[in-house]
Amino acid sequence: MADLEANLDHIIPSSVLPPFRAKLVVGFVSLICFARSYDGDFVFDDSEAIVNNKDLQAETPLGDLWYHDFWGSRLSSNTSHKSYRPLTVLTFRINYCLSGGFYPMSFHVVNILLHSGISVLMVDVFSVLFGGLQYSSKGRRLNLAPRSSLLAALLFAVHPVHTECVAGVVGRADLLGALFFLLSFLGYCKAFRESNKEGAHSTFWVFLSILLGAVAMLCKEQGITVLGLNAVFDILVIGKLNVLEIVQKVLHKDKLLEAINYNYYYSLNAWLLLCPWWLCFDWSMGCIPLIKSVGDWRVIALAALWFCLIGLIYQALCSEDSHKRRVLTLGLGFLIIPFLPASNLFFRVGFVVAERVLYLPSAGYCILLTFGFGALSKHTKKKKLITALVLGIMFINTLRCMIRSGEWRNEEKLFQSALSVCPLNAKVHYNVGKNLADKGNQTAAIRYYREAVRLNPKYVHAMNNLGNILKERNELQEAEELLSLAVQIQPDFAAAWMNLGIVQNSLKRFEAAERSYRTAIKHRRKYPDCYYNLGRLYADLNRHVDALNAWRNATVLKPEHSLAWNNMIILLDNTGNLAQAEAVGREALELIPNDHSLMFSLANVLGKSQKYKESEALFLKAIKAHPNAASYHGNLAVLYHRWGHLDLAKKHYEISLQLDPTASGTKENYGLLRRKLEQMQKKGV
Repeated sequence: MADLEANLDHIIPSSVLPPFRAKLVVGFVSLICFARSYDGDFVFDDSEAIVNNKDLQAETPLGDLWYHDFWGSRLSSNTSHKSYRPLTVLTFRINYCLSGGFYPMSFHVVNILLHSGISVLMVDVFSVLFGGLQYSSKGRRLNLAPRSSLLAALLFAVHPVHTECVAGVVGRADLLGALFFLLSFLGYCKAFRESNKEGAHSTFWVFLSILLGAVAMLCKEQGITVLGLNAVFDILVIGKLNVLEIVQKVLHKDKLLEAINYNYYYSLNAWLLLCPWWLCFDWSMGCIPLIKSVGDWRVIALAALWFCLIGLIYQALCSEDSHKRRVLTLGLGFLIIPFLPASNLFFRVGFVVAERVLYLPSAGYCILLTFGFGALSKHTKKKKLITALVLGIMFINTLRCMIRSGEWRNEEKLFQSALSVCPLNAKVHYNVGKNLADKGNQTAAIRYYREAVRLNPKYVHAMNNLGNILKERNELQEAEELLSLAVQIQPDFAAAWMNLGIVQNSLKRFEAAERSYRTAIKHRRKYPDCYYNLGRLYADLNRHVDALNAWRNATVLKPEHSLAWNNMIILLDNTGNLAQAEAVGREALELIPNDHSLMFSLANVLGKSQKYKESEALFLKAIKAHPNAASYHGNLAVLYHRWGHLDLAKKHYEISLQLDPTASGTKENYGLLRRKLEQMQKKGV
């Protein structure tokens, strides 16, 4: 330990070693790295986990958080992701309440501060891992490795692989999991004193450590691995045992190529820690081509990984230097144990490589790297070269953090940045296309959706979105082919069935459209949009009762479904059921009081029922909400025309025609009014 500290003398000056100053430096550096993301948007998974998550809103009972997954679905649901992180969702909800809505800045600021706090906490964690547990006569823990712990904490603070966790709001799960993981570890350390007699411990601190571990798990499932790290720490530091017998098990898999691919993924994770320049928000769907032969050159990468790991494990077990054994073993423990839930060794997870899962393991990498710098300094006379190397790595990583944080500021930059890293990733092309489609650039979106389908011919979501755009461009034949293929690949894809029904309806294939809508509802019973489209089909077929029933179902499932309410009012109005249309309109406005389209529809009904004053009030309210709607002014003019307020009728006819000069009905009514006014003028009225 003394050797390692001495070897880092030329890298870490004494002026920054006092505990408060060291932590201040680490906190400040971590803020510089990721401050650029503070005013970014909600991007990628943030939309589903935050913006569309009803668990954040006040009307959802707090108790529901304990029965829902991370995305707001009931855990018992077949569609649930099963990721259980109620405490993380609770912090999102607090963010939402304090900021008064979905304002991303407050969410981002909390993430940046969390990473800064974790980086500061790492100074204490690394001081224990490097220096062990020794206490003064007053019971204060001594930091016997101030240089090592500071350097490792700085390396952790500026590592670019952390950008996804810090700049992406959903990364808060990893940040909170890491925070309570570290607190649990430090709590476990407090339970023991090297100066005490062997086996002595504080039950309170052990219990608190377990409790903090449970909190870490409720923030992110990975938090449970702190129990494994605590066990390793107990064996090495408290029990002072040689762990050679414990780390002898080697896992074998029967399927050679599957084992090779998983090991290659491990080497990619290691490379992201070593050289975090090529970063991507998603590494799935062809981003990493499978190794299909042991002759693939990439086998060299996994061979290099295991060569390094075996070398480190050998040194950790067999070195004569007890301090070296302890630091290397704890470093490997910190690197490997938190990574195990994402390793696919014990159960399948939904990804092969993900930067967010490296947040805690990167602490182990920082321990090993710091130890490596100390060893290099010991065996070379060129101390300044080692100092320059360390400072160079710190500078490059800080710069990369700042650049990468900028890429996470909005989805367009984030998705575009991934194209150069993973050009074979169908999901990247899909997300670029979706982003372009949301901005109205359908032509470019089609190109990226087509590429996504080319790269992954079974990518049903890309087919569905591409089919939707083609439907809107009236390219119905290709749209039908794509959507039919999507439901053939995934028969329970309700959205694709509904969109297929819309296309078939446009092609006048009404029976096929009805079957598609019914199939969509079969697979998603609570599907208000599908009931709405089914109602439109029935209306086209003059099956008025069926249409009304379908729209009523849509409003029962989604009371704020304005289109379904409007269609009911209009259909009842057109079929002469004015009393029923009025009742439905009033019911709709009670539920959606500020919807100007509902005001307009109900105003038309009231006008026909000769309730002119009430109709006028609704028309004026609708116009105030949407002043440039030509039909609103035109229909108000018709009301005034019937009511006998001819000057007001003339005024609103003229406004309507200014807004839409092509409206033939308004032109005709305006012509009738002018002739009437001329006749009245001739008669001297």
